[in-house]
This record gives sequence, structure tokens and C-alpha cells, in this order.
Amino acid sequence: MNASKLIDGKAAAARVLAQVKADVATLKRDGIEPALAVILVGQDPASQVYVRNKILRAEEAGIRSLEHRLSVDTTQSQLLTLIADLNADDSVNGILLQLPLPAQIEETRALQAIAPGKDVDGFHSENVGGLSQGRNVLTPCTPSGCMQLLEDTCGDLSGKHAVVIGRSNIVGKPMAALLLKAHCSVTVVHSRTADARALCRQADIVVAAVGRPRMIDASWLKPGAVVIDVGINRIEEDGRSRLVGDVDFDSALPQVSAITPVPGGVGPMTIAFLMKNTVTAAVQQAHQRSHSEAVCLSIS
Repeated sequence: MNASKLIDGKAAAARVLAQVKADVATLKRDGIEPALAVILVGQDPASQVYVRNKILRAEEAGIRSLEHRLSVDTTQSQLLTLIADLNADDSVNGILLQLPLPAQIEETRALQAIAPGKDVDGFHSENVGGLSQGRNVLTPCTPSGCMQLLEDTCGDLSGKHAVVIGRSNIVGKPMAALLLKAHCSVTVVHSRTADARALCRQADIVVAAVGRPRMIDASWLKPGAVVIDVGINRIEEDGRSRLVGDVDFDSALPQVSAITPVPGGVGPMTIAFLMKNTVTAAVQQAHQRSHSEAVCLSIS
């Protein structure tokens, strides 16, 4: 393995979290204590692991975490009531609703109920629309983490041709919007794309987020391309379970100039940017409150 080609997501995430911790300490000196509320509905094992890791990272960064663990038979009305209460609580800066949700709860409606300014996952339509317009809004954590890795690796992204494989609302579409904001030329390929492989071979940057293990091999990649592998797929191989990406790592490695491994690439960045978004939300809310107070004083 050529270690010089590996994009170290763990090290990059540690740098982001160190800055978050420093920012939190500064905010606390100013009387602001960032707080993140996490809602978990049901007992999905993977979700429980994700939530535990998110809460651990929050505590390490000095962010106050609030857990709301709800039973699997929680109604949509009960969940919406909890979200409304958290929206109204000025001591809560970020709200994270862990997905997936039980079948009786409409995911879109629940996500839309979160106040855009507290939507640290960046899934609310107001934030999605703001991102598409190039405005500074809370953006989805995984694409934001991918952008940080790309900027750390490539520097200025202006003029580069980027191909995003996958068009999900969580990764593919916001990833394309962030790349456009960074002045890349962007192509999105998906299941209906004609000759997706040929399009990918033209790309300086390939972001794979399709959810198919080892789908992208060297034949998809231009020599010297930079590859960000968002996929996390569990497979059985040689009698054991292991995680692999959407990219066939061993095939791709000799072809590329840099690539994220799975695990240890994009994954750590997702949680790091969740913490960063929480701090951003806390700062924005503090500014809004101080502005409102100033307006009230000027009126009175």
C-alpha cells in the first residue's frame, strides 16, 4: 500500500475537532454554552452506535449533549411535539434526528419540523435551497467533510472537473452544490446515466456515493485522479465481516494520486462537521439574539 496516496480522514477530523474545542472554550468565556440535542427513535443497533459516537465527540469538544431516546412505537405527533419544544428552547443550539425512523413516522415531515437554524444535519429545505443558491447555511455533514478533505489535498479547486457518483439528498446533491460553490465543473452520474464510466474517466475528482460495494475500479478513473469514497458497505469475505467502500480500493490505488480508505476516510469527518455545525449554529443564534435585543432597545 502506498501510504503517501492515502487521505487520512482520522487526522483531518482530529484537526477539525481541535478547532471546535478551541471555539467552544472561547464561546463559554463569552457566556455561550453550545448544546446539541440528539433524538433516537427505536432500537436500531447501528443508530445506537452512531448516536453514542456523536455524543462522545460532543463531550470531548465541550459541547453539552442532550439525549432523547424514544420507543419504537412513538407516534409522529409525539415526535413533532418534542421537536417543537427543542426549537423553542434557547439553550439548545442544534437538533439531530437520527435516521432511519420507524415506518409510522414520515421522515420528510419530521426533518422539516426542525428549525432551519438548529438543523445541524443541513436537511431542511430552507438550508438545501440556500446551499443551491450559494448562501452560507448549515450544510450536510458528510459532503462538508468531503470538501475539507479535497481542499486539504488539492488546495484551490477552481476549474477542476468533479464527478459525483450518486444523487441522494443526503450526499450526492449537496456534494455537487458544494463543488459548484468551489468553482468546479460538476457532473453527476447515476443509475440512468449513459456510459457513466466514460464520464468518470474525464474527472480530476471523483466522489463515490452510490452504496454499491467496490463498484468503481481503475477502469473508471483517470490517471492521477483524486478519489473520495463515501461508501460504507458491510460484506462477508473470507469467512469474516468487513467494511468496504464503493471504490475497489486495491484496483484504484495504483491509478490515483490520492484516495480515502474505508474505514478511516470520510466517516470521521461526518461527526467532526456535526460538531462544527453545532458551534456555527450557536454563534448564529447568539448574533440573532443580540440583534433582536438591540432592535428592542432602539424601539423602546
